[in-house]
Amino acid sequence: MMQSKEKKQVLNLFKTARGQMDGIIRMIEEDRYCIDISNQISAVQALLKKSNLLVLKQHLEHCVKEAFLEGKEDEKIEEIIMILEKYMK
Repeated sequence: MMQSKEKKQVLNLFKTARGQMDGIIRMIEEDRYCIDISNQISAVQALLKKSNLLVLKQHLEHCVKEAFLEGKEDEKIEEIIMILEKYMK
């Protein structure tokens, strides 16, 4: 479960990314310069990565920590390994 401060941060990042995505769509519809479009795509990717990092940080600080305290860490460790495998591809 995300804390309210972090939840607000993640939501703001997603709302910003959504706005940028709308801008990218308009840029494509208007036949804007490809490099400008590519730069905006990179900006959205950076926002998504940052938001994912915040979500995973919250997961580690709360869900994983709680699982360790309860002696139920095996499932959470496997989840983290699966996420790391995705990032390393």
